[in-house]
Amino acid sequence: MAKVVTFGEVMLRLATPGHLRFGQAGSLEATFGGGEANVAVSLANYGVETEFVTRLPEHAVADRCVAELRGLGVGTSHILRGGSRMGIYFLETGAVARGSQVIYDREHSALSEIRPGMVDWERVLRGADWFHWTGITPALSQGAADTCREAIEAALRLGVKVSCDLNYRKKLWQYGKTAADVMPALVEGCDLILGNEEDADKVFGIRPEGFDAERTGGVVDPARFESVCRQLMARFPRCRRVVITLRGSVNADHNTWGGVLFDGEKLWQSKRYDITHIVDRVGGGDAFMGGLLYGLLRYDHPSDALAFAAAASALKHTVPGDYNRVSVAEVEALLQGGGAGRVSR
Repeated sequence: MAKVVTFGEVMLRLATPGHLRFGQAGSLEATFGGGEANVAVSLANYGVETEFVTRLPEHAVADRCVAELRGLGVGTSHILRGGSRMGIYFLETGAVARGSQVIYDREHSALSEIRPGMVDWERVLRGADWFHWTGITPALSQGAADTCREAIEAALRLGVKVSCDLNYRKKLWQYGKTAADVMPALVEGCDLILGNEEDADKVFGIRPEGFDAERTGGVVDPARFESVCRQLMARFPRCRRVVITLRGSVNADHNTWGGVLFDGEKLWQSKRYDITHIVDRVGGGDAFMGGLLYGLLRYDHPSDALAFAAAASALKHTVPGDYNRVSVAEVEALLQGGGAGRVSR
């Protein structure tokens, strides 16, 4: 069985019920989530062995988080305990012309205070096929960035493939370094890079000319992103595949969704899904990444992996919470033309 290790922060997610605004809500719904944990949950759902590495404090809320991850099939034996608090994010889900809002409360979280040497990466990564990280982790602190680099270097020594979701979050880079300062040295160790048009632009200054995500009207031309892929591969020669997720925004409830994969020779395009009623788009990119890694482990052709990723992520938009709680059979049913939403009896 294949094995994937992910590293990052899992947070307490506090969301307003339904579409209530922060100023209206008398209660908040508590769940958990975070980019790298979300990827691990997706892979565990598909039967892939996973290990999620993070650092959490010793208290009952963190215990509940670990128990939930373990119950979802994610390996938790390498989670460090220490520090005084979990990171938190608050979510207000938008509707139609009103976009969603996220407020982070992650300063001095246990993971942000991690340091190199705390994780025995040689032991954690031994026998793994992939190591996955996102640009969120090095945005938290210098210690998190240095630990991420330590993990990537260990993976390369052990022959473990490395994937990265660029995941640019402008609200997080607050410790005196920018993404442009930190990310290049980390990304140069990657075999696979995933991002969207904003990630490549904000981190590396690479953009498709004339593209404005706010003005797509739901229509995105995939061919315009081949130049982005080529530029990323030219800058990072180790990389063998670049994947761009393509979201066309009609409004907060209605998006089109798909992606492209460039292997250095050909640009492969997924089906475009028309998602007319979004239940929860948070974690959609992570669901795509989890589906992509599963597809690359299972299928011989990159286009099949891309198709699985896009379908898995389209389904995630119908699932509340960060985690994509769908099975391989459900993704394959959508790939085979399902999706009418009929009752399964």
